[in-house]
Amino acid sequence: MTFGWRRPVFWTTGAAMVCLLGVVSVRGLPAVASAEAGLRAEALAQAGQAGPAEAPLTSDNSLKSIQVLKGIPLDTFFEVMGMFASSMGGDCTYCHSKDAVFNRDAFAEATPRIQRARQMIVMMNTINKTYFAGQTKVTCFTCHRAAYTPEIAPRFALQYGTPIEDPNMINFVVDPRASADKVLDKYLEALGGTGRLAKVSSVAGKGMYAGFDTGFAEVPVEVFAKAPNQRTTIVHMPYGQNVRVFDGRNGWFAGPDAPAPLVSLTSGVLDVARMEALVAFPAGIKQVFSQWKVGSSAIDDRDVQIVQGTNPSSGLLPVNFYFDSSCGLLVRVVRWNETPVGPVPTQIDYDDYRDVAGVKMPFTWTVSQTYMQMTIKLDALQPNVAIDAARFARPAPAAAPRPSSAPR
Repeated sequence: MTFGWRRPVFWTTGAAMVCLLGVVSVRGLPAVASAEAGLRAEALAQAGQAGPAEAPLTSDNSLKSIQVLKGIPLDTFFEVMGMFASSMGGDCTYCHSKDAVFNRDAFAEATPRIQRARQMIVMMNTINKTYFAGQTKVTCFTCHRAAYTPEIAPRFALQYGTPIEDPNMINFVVDPRASADKVLDKYLEALGGTGRLAKVSSVAGKGMYAGFDTGFAEVPVEVFAKAPNQRTTIVHMPYGQNVRVFDGRNGWFAGPDAPAPLVSLTSGVLDVARMEALVAFPAGIKQVFSQWKVGSSAIDDRDVQIVQGTNPSSGLLPVNFYFDSSCGLLVRVVRWNETPVGPVPTQIDYDDYRDVAGVKMPFTWTVSQTYMQMTIKLDALQPNVAIDAARFARPAPAAAPRPSSAPR
């Protein structure tokens, strides 16, 4: 898969993550969960041994110098910062003080560009409130499109050039002749059939992980999954373990690179974890969404069918599944998280399908987000192994890394 940034991100280790790490001041969980918590619990609750939903840390009770973006769950605040980075085509230090690279407290410094960004958010909100009934129709990306300064003159290269089709579309042309059931049935059959899929109750794998937080150096990773929808990933960093858990309903992130010792996942971020668990055990994919529509596109010159699933009552944005038109295998999942500055995508690309107990499973996947990118390449997957239930429990808060071992 190829990914096209107009301008490279220059930090080699956790570039965008650090801009949040620097301003964290954990004060404990807020007394009241966000209004969406009950809706999310209803939308994501599934069979299993999941516990009750937790109240998330928010931007204003966890971070310093927050003036405009208050009351946002901490994981969604990551997405907001990612929207800024993606829209501007740079990294955190474009707005934040350069001193923040080695002095995390400097991230709270109100630089002229941060003050300007606050004005831009107010302007954007005013436009949307005045002309679009409060809907987020105008975002940072609307004008900037990976440029520091919006262009104001027409460009003939766009007007007369060959249009570039982006398959990652929320609104695409629907093919009325296509059937979501047929596309999904072809996918399940390509994996080995529902009978064989039902016989796989768990998988455990080991391999290598590489991402922004490792400077794209490879480090060991372990993956555990249990049907129908539990999943844990443990990345063994040089300075501690990064642990991501989805227990079938709730999700958490704990590690030295997290913006707090333990972060509860919320909204679209939580739903990304649910999608990853679904891909491990896709037999019930048809029942996950109440509405489907089908379109077509291409990824790397390969024809794909887009099957979009929605649950209108959940309040969450749609999820796109991309299936290879020839073989039927899943090659990509894209879901969007609604944030105060617009919808922010997460893209997961799947590759290197291999046979495991008669079922094809992807051994490589790449997660692309506006604030980070990472790839997992597994060496082996063991099916139907006994996995301790503690693997899918709420992880312990991570200890802060020693200064000498922290990423730079």
